[in-house]
Amino acid sequence: MTKLTIKQVKELLASTPSQQELELLASDERKGVQTQLQSYYKKQAQLAQKQEQFAKRLTLERQLWQQDVDYIAGIDEVGRGPLAGPVVSAAVILPHDFNLVDVNDSKQLSEKKREELYLKILEVAVSVSIGIADNQLIDDINIYQATRQAMKQAVENLSVQPQHLLIDAMQIDSQIPQDKLIKGDAKSASIAAASIVAKVYRDHLMTFYDRLYPGYDFAKNDGYGTKNHLAGLESLGITPIHRLTFEPIKSKYMF
Repeated sequence: MTKLTIKQVKELLASTPSQQELELLASDERKGVQTQLQSYYKKQAQLAQKQEQFAKRLTLERQLWQQDVDYIAGIDEVGRGPLAGPVVSAAVILPHDFNLVDVNDSKQLSEKKREELYLKILEVAVSVSIGIADNQLIDDINIYQATRQAMKQAVENLSVQPQHLLIDAMQIDSQIPQDKLIKGDAKSASIAAASIVAKVYRDHLMTFYDRLYPGYDFAKNDGYGTKNHLAGLESLGITPIHRLTFEPIKSKYMF
């Protein structure tokens, strides 16, 4: 049998090689072939680990699905700490066959991966919704209560009524049974999906605000108090999206 070229070996391993094909490659003594084979097995091991971790993040959902709780909403928020912009919450109901293994806590993902997963989640989810508490509401009722309202709004905006809520580190006013999960975005795939949706949605919003209010670097800092943001405050003052009850705005720019 004619031996495959290294290019052909790469193409074979990039597809779905059979056990027989893998055994044939293992018997090929060429260094290039063995290097490609080792790389293949390493990637397979990484994928297996990723799938195992993903399965753990679906444990709570599967337990509830087995109890005939079909519609479980994961809820998470982003934007509690910035000096400007709203706090954004997302609620996501996943299908029972959800298999996007890369869905994890949004903070663990690159911007490119978040954007990619955001579109895929919107495509496959049973329902997705957003809740927003703007800076004025944050100033009126405080960031904690504003976050709870944004989360409640996200749940109420779902096109499918959830039967159970999994919420990251919060509780909301709702008659729907709910679980408050500390670091929930690392424990629940539904919350992780919500964290991605909320993060990408708010990032897009802050990029828009960067064009509307140039000079604060909102597209890069998302409203957090970075050096460039503070420099913008110093030279330009506050904008209509700044949180007036947050420091240093409260003591330095409010008279």
